[in-house]
Amino acid sequence: MKISAEKIEIVKKYVRVSNYITAAQIYLQDNFLLTQKLTHDHIKPRLLGHWGTGPGINFLYAHLNAYLSENPQSALFVLGPGHGFPALQANLFLEGTLEKYYPSATRDEMGLAYIAKNFSWPYGFPSHSNPGTPGVILEGGELGYSLSTSYGAVLDNPSLTAVCLIGDGEAETAATATAWHLNKFVDPKNNGMVLPVIHLNGYKISGPTIYGRMSNKELKTLFTGYGYDPIVVDGKDLHHRMAEALEEAFSKIKEIKHKARGGKETSVPRGPMIIMRTPKGWGGIKKLHGEKIEDNCLSHQVVGANAKTDDEELKLIENWFSTYKVTELFSHASGLSLELQSIIPPPPFRMGDNVHTMPDHTVYKPLILPSAHLFAEEVPAPGFIGSSSMRRAGLFLAEVFRLNKETENFRFFSPDETYSNKLDDIFKVTKRALLAPLKSWDRDYARDGRAIEMLSEHTLQGLLQGYTLTGRHSVFASYEAFIQVVTSMADQYAKFLKAAREIPWRGDTPSLNYILTSSGWRQEHNGFSHQNPGFITDMLQKSGCFVRVFFPADGNTMLVTLRHCLESKNGINIIAAGKTQEPRWLTVEEAEKEFARGLLIWNFASEENPDIVFSAVGDYLTKEALAAISLLKTELPHVKVRFVNILELSTLGIGNENCRVPVDFKEYFTDDKPVIFNFHGYPQTLKQVLFDYGNTDRFSVHGYIENGSTTTPFDMQVRNETDRYHLLINAIKKLEAAGVVHKKQSEALIESYRDKLTSHREYIITHGVDPEEIEQWQWKPLHS
Repeated sequence: MKISAEKIEIVKKYVRVSNYITAAQIYLQDNFLLTQKLTHDHIKPRLLGHWGTGPGINFLYAHLNAYLSENPQSALFVLGPGHGFPALQANLFLEGTLEKYYPSATRDEMGLAYIAKNFSWPYGFPSHSNPGTPGVILEGGELGYSLSTSYGAVLDNPSLTAVCLIGDGEAETAATATAWHLNKFVDPKNNGMVLPVIHLNGYKISGPTIYGRMSNKELKTLFTGYGYDPIVVDGKDLHHRMAEALEEAFSKIKEIKHKARGGKETSVPRGPMIIMRTPKGWGGIKKLHGEKIEDNCLSHQVVGANAKTDDEELKLIENWFSTYKVTELFSHASGLSLELQSIIPPPPFRMGDNVHTMPDHTVYKPLILPSAHLFAEEVPAPGFIGSSSMRRAGLFLAEVFRLNKETENFRFFSPDETYSNKLDDIFKVTKRALLAPLKSWDRDYARDGRAIEMLSEHTLQGLLQGYTLTGRHSVFASYEAFIQVVTSMADQYAKFLKAAREIPWRGDTPSLNYILTSSGWRQEHNGFSHQNPGFITDMLQKSGCFVRVFFPADGNTMLVTLRHCLESKNGINIIAAGKTQEPRWLTVEEAEKEFARGLLIWNFASEENPDIVFSAVGDYLTKEALAAISLLKTELPHVKVRFVNILELSTLGIGNENCRVPVDFKEYFTDDKPVIFNFHGYPQTLKQVLFDYGNTDRFSVHGYIENGSTTTPFDMQVRNETDRYHLLINAIKKLEAAGVVHKKQSEALIESYRDKLTSHREYIITHGVDPEEIEQWQWKPLHS
């Protein structure tokens, strides 16, 4: 159904009033309908926000409303340029969604005063779209993630269309550039569709955009090459062109869905996308102080920023505001005219109130999870060699896919590393998604695969966020060193999550789950470039309890940890574990006990009233700490030891009582005995956690100190002084200082083990591998 000329006129009026309300939020603290002459007193003392992108947002949103009012369906609006928030809020206000969640935002002058006064105001509304904004699943403060987030939202949501507005500045980012390829992974048969709209207003903060200076022919060629069917909205009579473009786009989406769900689609469907050109700052001040403003970068933020004190700027703003003739469209008492209300979709279909953006019990469904016992390994004795943590995880995740086949609310994401990370058991149950033509020798691919592999961590992170914030569960597995690519994205998500947890109507969402494997400790074959535990450091800077980092020491602990992470809500879980075959230490029951507290004294490696405490965080570091204990007991059998394994760290420490069961630190680490920590990451990361635990002079922290190369596995430990020999030397020094070991005996032992370090270096240079005593080491009971 084509939109009528009469309705187009209504849309134009709707855009006028939304543009006015956008500007009013930026500038006004009184006289909100301009019923009096504008004075300096009516202007806010601080002018914050962004005007330039607002008119284009309002233009698109109004036309979408008009289309959806005639063709009701589930659609959400994802705003890439988050600094266009005053425009988004203007539309949420006009459609009535804002009032539903903020009762003071009534659709009259009082409600307008409420949103205008509180925009960019202390303890009011922030300047960017944010978790407190209904319908928002993307903050947009950092650009580049709107397209991948939109694709994540439509995964397993077959009735949903996500309209994604991408700014032309945002389009210059690497994250956006790779996200265009997601049309090759999302099959419209079982998923919704994304309608990308690239907004070309031509300018960034201080200069032109790349896309803005490209011709329509170049852009159409580019996006056709990406696999889209571009529709250009440009030139004169933009309103008629946009109405026609949306009609065409939604018709194509309907046709693609119908064909795919009839089993007739065998190639990559060529979905529509819109190239929309509107002037930056459209309809605002044309010139100021001799400078071009409209259709230039100078309209990007606040135009006339000195209006509070400058008469010329105040007059220009008053003249600008008066062009909207807002009182013709929005009255003091009744608010938006009935004529304009006619293009607002009925409540269930308002984009700002889409149920998928604020999951409730109809959207969020807990996963059906297997017992950890199902894939647990027996532990005949501590140190018995088992399979890898990743093999255990792969078996577990395959069963999660199997158990949740009907609900279709679980996905797996990885950058072409599933086989490498030993998680390929999932392919016995599902496949990797790909719509592109397959060769006969390609393995484990299908159009409806529930694993997505793409060599862009940015794009996978965006998918993960969109999928999670719309109420579904997933795991993102990556090489530890390269998850760093999305550190900034994870930071933004953590901020979003922290704020969202304080907003009751946001609803519960599953936790975001990372598995970091191929850690630096076993990237000795790939070299220095693959050795980096920095993501953990960054995430442990986050305030509060919702970021939890786990270091399972063996396969059974991995199973327990993974199960708990997949059933958790409203958090971020990071699991760091290895993929090589390593010793088994704990039964499932013991692992559950350790998970409950976040740490555990391992009795098989501990004695009463210890002289020294060893503690380890991480699987490979645990093995080296236990090897050091074994050597110490061989050399100095009278010394009493204790071993504490730490499974979990958070920003609030080890077993912090504000996050879970209170932990008495002294119960584990004594009052005054020396403690040697062997840590998976950078030593300073653990030191900051230990800062609150009393006399830190008795603590020594070993960890990754940025020493590495292509070498042997044990030499990686040696280079970073986390190996058994360096730990033993440190322990002997501390025991001597405590008077437990005589100086002569200490000096002789230290010299002996320094010689071992020298011998090891010579051995690996000659043979290229670690000596058998290292490679074949196994734990022996303390008193055997």
